[in-house]
Amino acid sequence: MQKVAVVTGASSGIGFALCERLLQEDATLHLCLACRNMEKANVARNKLLSSFPVADISILQIDVGKMESVLHAAEEIKTRFHRLDYLFLNAGVMVNPRISFGAFLHGIFSRSSKQPKWGSQVVSHPNTDQAQSCLDTVMDHPQAEQNEAKSSFFQRAYQMLTTAEGLMSQEDTVTSDGLQEVFATNLFGHFLLIRQVEPLVCSAEKNCHLIWTSSVNAHKSNFSLEDYQHSRGTENYSSSKYATDLTSVALNSHFNKRGLYSSVMCPGIVRTNMTYQILSPFIWMLFSPLFWLFRLFSPTYTLTPYNGAEAHIWLFKQKPESLDPLMKFHSCTSFFGTNYVETRKMDLSEDTAEKLYEKLLQLEKQVLARCNELQHKK
Repeated sequence: MQKVAVVTGASSGIGFALCERLLQEDATLHLCLACRNMEKANVARNKLLSSFPVADISILQIDVGKMESVLHAAEEIKTRFHRLDYLFLNAGVMVNPRISFGAFLHGIFSRSSKQPKWGSQVVSHPNTDQAQSCLDTVMDHPQAEQNEAKSSFFQRAYQMLTTAEGLMSQEDTVTSDGLQEVFATNLFGHFLLIRQVEPLVCSAEKNCHLIWTSSVNAHKSNFSLEDYQHSRGTENYSSSKYATDLTSVALNSHFNKRGLYSSVMCPGIVRTNMTYQILSPFIWMLFSPLFWLFRLFSPTYTLTPYNGAEAHIWLFKQKPESLDPLMKFHSCTSFFGTNYVETRKMDLSEDTAEKLYEKLLQLEKQVLARCNELQHKK
């Protein structure tokens, strides 16, 4: 039976690169490009068909930031397909991002800055970057006391440059549904979609794999259960991605017995339309040699959408039931350009994941009630 994969945010960036790589892996796959802009979706489809003339590719309109659009798309999916094998939850947004070099300088010179957990367990894909392994080994053995300040300085700089922790802020907006835009687009719209197509993704006969695009910028310190939409903060993107990690864990707890499995991946630091909002394409090009050199210390500088989709493809080829639900799968690129995947345990609590899941279910009821009310008025 032909497998079906739906990819949100498929018209450009990592989503489009993912579609290309999926067809390279399985030319018989039915690939559904789920996009907000249908003109761009058609362009993407035609471009894919030019490289894969016999590919089975369809397009679907969905704006995951608008709940009515999500509900319409879910009904369309249920009309077209009997089941889904893969659902790549990739669409995302970063509203008015700003980078603060002042915050960077303050962070690396501040002794009170939170230190990275260098000793945390890292399980790597066979193609491991030796430079990263060496760095991990060095950091696991504290230097002499007289060198501690110098070591802490470089650790803080490394942490901020590889995760953007404390570097970015955003000015979020509220959608017509009364939701924070970043939360709605990056997490809740996808959550609602999953819930609506539940009959297609839960089956005793065959497993379905949800694969979320998370981020290296998903930090526990930027998330709060009391403000899970992050309406009172300026790290909306980070909060939404950490909430994504929590949601994936909760989904596994509730649905694994029904054949639905969820994984989160991180594409690394990639040049896309989203990151061009942070730094202009010219600046990215200007600093490209420097970013390439950063790979000596951090393989997270994948830089291209093709490289960024490495963990997507690795997960596509795995049996989802064999994966650890508490791990995040990171796309990595070595200094010499070799792509591989690292798995790292997520810094989260399963209890917090369950509490967020309950809050999402409550919010779902409110949103559905509002959508039904608006539908009746029409």
